[in-house]
Amino acid sequence: MRILITGGAGYFGTLLTDELLKRGHECRVFDLNAPDAPLEGMEVIRGDIRDKDAVRKVCQGIDIIHHNVAQVPLAKDKRLFHEVNYDGTAHLLDAALDVGVGKVIYTSSSAVFGVPKKNPVNEQSEPNPMEAYGKAKYQAEHLCHEFVKRGLDISIIRPRTIMGHGRLGIFQILFEWVREGYNVPVLGSGDNLYQFIHASDLASACIKAGETSGPEIFNCGASVFGSMREVLEDLCAYAATGSRVRSLPMAPIVAGMKLTSALGLSPLGAYHSLMYGRSMYFDIEKATKQLNWQPKFSNTEMFIESYKWYLDNRGKVYANAGNSPHKSAVNQRLLGLVKYLL
Repeated sequence: MRILITGGAGYFGTLLTDELLKRGHECRVFDLNAPDAPLEGMEVIRGDIRDKDAVRKVCQGIDIIHHNVAQVPLAKDKRLFHEVNYDGTAHLLDAALDVGVGKVIYTSSSAVFGVPKKNPVNEQSEPNPMEAYGKAKYQAEHLCHEFVKRGLDISIIRPRTIMGHGRLGIFQILFEWVREGYNVPVLGSGDNLYQFIHASDLASACIKAGETSGPEIFNCGASVFGSMREVLEDLCAYAATGSRVRSLPMAPIVAGMKLTSALGLSPLGAYHSLMYGRSMYFDIEKATKQLNWQPKFSNTEMFIESYKWYLDNRGKVYANAGNSPHKSAVNQRLLGLVKYLL
């Protein structure tokens, strides 16, 4: 197959492209940035998803599209959320329909559910995005439904928070605190159940969805997970640096997170303050049955793997800041002072 991966130079896009190449597919990567190390069989076209003509050009001759381009919550830019996550998706779907692409996989987000009314969340749960990023991703899902009615075969994948080797962004802050032996916070008791997904498990689900006919929605996450406190305590125990998990009062801390984020004093986005202290997990039965898919990594396994990768590659992380927010170190700003208070 000839496969287009938008956002193929980003954290998840890079891993997905690698998995597709291993399966013998020809891969065309479309991204603003160049991949760190282009592989054999990979065609790289640099461009902007907001450029309608460029998008139409890269869709020519493609069998399957994996659409991963997105402005992530760290961007904190409502205009870019709409232009990239919604308008860019519209350009892609319009071009895919016009040139006869056989299948599109749209990587959405669990942010479309906001704070769920109940858990587990399944594909019939009513989305209720509560901040700009989640709203833009949900609006793009509506676009997908519209194009399905027009004859385009689209499956939507909603992943829980992605982890795995090479995953940085805000997790780089956590890993650095643990490496230095500082305590790490949870909100309230930290007993909120919180599910993650390993990037390779997500890639497997996306690839399997690309091999199926007919539009579907799949919620994907780990099958083995626990509370936020449990996964952080497991990480601290593994690291053995003296770090401990400390509880902070939820209401004032969330208010402070929102304020410092809005003032640009913290790297955290609105979604982080919304969800860090709340439970969120998917029922993944539909994906496991219809895609014959089974996640391999537990929350703890993926956190430890990610932390080990960080220790092994820390020098390169700081010496060669990547272009993808999820592949780069983050400026902690005022947040860096919190570790001294825990």
